[in-house]
Amino acid sequence: MPEQPNVAPVRGMRDLLPPECELRDWAVGRILDVYRRFGFARIETPALEHLALLTGGQGGENEKLIFKVLKRGEKLDLAAAQSEEDLSDEGLRFDLTVPLARYYAANQAALPQPFKAIQIGSVFRAERPQKGRFRQFTQCDIDVIGEAGEVAEIELILATTEALAALGLSGFTVRLNDRRVLRAIAAALGVGEATQQDKLFIALDKLDKLGVEGVLKEAAPLLPTLEASERLRELLAAGSGSELVAQLSEREPSLRAASGAVDAIVAVLEPLLAAVARVEFDSTLVRGMGYYTGPIFEISMEGAPGSIAGGGRYDRMIGRMLGREVPACGFSIGFERVIGLLTERGAKAPRAGACFALLYEPGVDSLQRVMAEAAARRGAVEGNTVAVFARRRKVGKQLDDLEKAGFDCVLTLPAGNGPPEEKWLSGAASG
Repeated sequence: MPEQPNVAPVRGMRDLLPPECELRDWAVGRILDVYRRFGFARIETPALEHLALLTGGQGGENEKLIFKVLKRGEKLDLAAAQSEEDLSDEGLRFDLTVPLARYYAANQAALPQPFKAIQIGSVFRAERPQKGRFRQFTQCDIDVIGEAGEVAEIELILATTEALAALGLSGFTVRLNDRRVLRAIAAALGVGEATQQDKLFIALDKLDKLGVEGVLKEAAPLLPTLEASERLRELLAAGSGSELVAQLSEREPSLRAASGAVDAIVAVLEPLLAAVARVEFDSTLVRGMGYYTGPIFEISMEGAPGSIAGGGRYDRMIGRMLGREVPACGFSIGFERVIGLLTERGAKAPRAGACFALLYEPGVDSLQRVMAEAAARRGAVEGNTVAVFARRRKVGKQLDDLEKAGFDCVLTLPAGNGPPEEKWLSGAASG
């Protein structure tokens, strides 16, 4: 007897049942509606990309989590393979930003300038599965390419905040910082080399998980003196670290310009978002990706740990492919986290009409009449759903199953040519 296949999904992946799919579809629709009203256009990129692109130093720690795809056909020579590169030349994307840079470089002649893109799709990371973290998950991004001014950051934050509010969420805090501010702070602590600064930023980015003492322990090998360690402690304990930034700005023109850019964005956003969000400058905000070059930002929400959206400016990524600088800035909603919050709150995808089950007697009712009645009920009210099912012998059990599946009403065809008879299920309103 052949071995039975394993019907469980691959570890770290998951199946989605109809109610969650409906909620996700509704959420995507609301988000897209908001983003399109801000002038963003939907695009798609392939799930597979060249490994040379994915491992080009743009993805930070995520480059260690790439699902690599084995070469095929004549390209695969197992006998001659001496390294991993001989076996794989493609991989699954770990985010949507790196593929977007390639997309723009390949299609720039056909795109408007500046270009405002929406991407919603699956990404893949070979990390250790745990609660709330999966190896395949959905990202929801908007990006502005070709706009160097702060208008890009402002529009991204306004659009994303409005999209989250359209899902029924509230209690937002928008935090902003600038990578140039972080580098100036690192230099002031005596960490001058760029690679060492990046390691320091990785430690700082774990503040929510490790706390102040945990970050100080991880950062200790990077700091040249005990005095530097104490200054970092003061920065972390102060929350935003604005006093240190103010002190450094007095003698560092580049820091003054960077913090001034963030202040300008905050000044525009504060009155516009006063009713829905608190906006603040936070010099301890890092963002984990190595490709950020300027302002970075996150949205958090009362009652939810961590952030629910994050992004920033990455002006050099596309330039590496085109040989010329192209300004770019993006924002990503933590879609899986948002869906989790909505599910915890018992949110369900709203329906415009009612959901009907039309039961027919096989061999008795004319299928032509059955399908005509179903079509008529669908067309009676915009949003009506009608599904056709054969009537079972145990009709009571069938009605229970239909109610559990979310149907509001059961229709049956009477003898003759009269209209279908309606049986509204428990909790459903007729009409």
